[in-house]
Amino acid sequence: MSMIKVTVIDREGEAHELDAPTDMGMNMMELCKSAELPVEGTCGGMAMCASCHMYVKSHHDLPEKSGDEEDMLDEAFHVTGESRLGCQIHLAEDLEGLVVQLAPVG
Repeated sequence: MSMIKVTVIDREGEAHELDAPTDMGMNMMELCKSAELPVEGTCGGMAMCASCHMYVKSHHDLPEKSGDEEDMLDEAFHVTGESRLGCQIHLAEDLEGLVVQLAPVG
């Protein structure tokens, strides 16, 4: 199994360093849920809600946002230039050291 380390900063400011498998087709929303961090993923990872909204704090080259992701972020609260949907960040080896922070709810 191929693993990378990613850090998720929760809404209280606590950093959680997680081992993330890159060979299982997982995304950041699923990883956060598996670590029992407070990410809902109401739509199941289809970019049809913004309940997995997070901020990318590290400088990683992520794929461009899809139209669906842009549309959902347009409806989300507390959106910044660092905003992404966790379900659209697919775990891959080039994301070693990724740092994200969970966005506030509401």
